[in-house]
Amino acid sequence: MRSPRGLIAISGYLAGRHAPAASESTTGHHSLFFARAFQILAQPEPVRLQKLAAPDSGILELRLERPEVKNAINWDVMRRLRSAIEKIQADATAKVVLVASSVPGAFCAGADLKERRLMSSSEVGEYAGSLRSTFSSFEALPIPTIAVIEGAALGGGLELALSCDLRICGENAELGLPETGLAIIPGAGGTQRLPRIVGVSRAKELIFTGRRCDAAEAVRMGLANYCVPAGEAYQKALDIAREITQKVRAILNVTSEHGSSSRVPISD
Repeated sequence: MRSPRGLIAISGYLAGRHAPAASESTTGHHSLFFARAFQILAQPEPVRLQKLAAPDSGILELRLERPEVKNAINWDVMRRLRSAIEKIQADATAKVVLVASSVPGAFCAGADLKERRLMSSSEVGEYAGSLRSTFSSFEALPIPTIAVIEGAALGGGLELALSCDLRICGENAELGLPETGLAIIPGAGGTQRLPRIVGVSRAKELIFTGRRCDAAEAVRMGLANYCVPAGEAYQKALDIAREITQKVRAILNVTSEHGSSSRVPISD
C-alpha cells in the first residue's frame, strides 16, 4: 500500500500530466471564439454607399451586399437604406445614384422571409409600411437614380428597382412580383408604381399571376430601359450616369423634377 506522501506525489504527477491537455482545450475554445469573431467582423456591410473617384465624383454608388440571402431586405437593411438616403440628400455634390449588387446572380430577392415568419401580424404591417416609406423617400431624391439589375429582382427587390428612374438589365435578369404565390400582395408600392411604368393591364397580369419576365421582355414592355449582355449592366449604367453628369445643372434640375405624372405619392 502506498503512503499518503506517495499518493500525493502521484496525484501531483497526474495533475501535471493532464494540465497541458486542459490548456490545449482552452486554447482550442479561444481559437474557435476568435475565428467566429473574425468571420463576423469580416462580413461586408449589407448596404454600402460610396462616391466614385474623379472624374466621376458626382456619381454615388449604393451597393447591396448580403450574399447569404441574395440581398433579402430585413429590418437592418431597411434602416441602413434610410441612412444612405439621408446621406445622399445631404450631399450637394451628388448628381446621380447607381443602385447595384455585389452578389453574383442577384440584385435583390425581396423581403427577408425568414425574419418575416417570426413577426406578428402587426409587425408585418409595420415592416411593410416602413419599406414603402423608405422606397418613397428614395424615389423622391432630387437626382436621377439608376438600378443595375443582374440576376433576380423579385418582390421587394423589384419594388426597389421601380423606385429608381431608370433600370438597366443584364440579359440574365429576372424580374417579378411573386407575392401572390405566398398569398400576399406587394406592399412596398409595387402595385402603384408598376402600372405607371408598364400600363394597368400589363401590371395586373404580372401581379395577379406572379409571373417573372426576363430582361428582353422587360425592355419590350417598358419595365427596363436596356438589356445588355450579362455582366455589362453596370458599365452601361455608368456610361449613362456619366452622360447625365455632363449636362448643365439647370437642365438637370428640370429633367429630374420627376414631379410630373411619374411622381404621384404612394398611398398606404
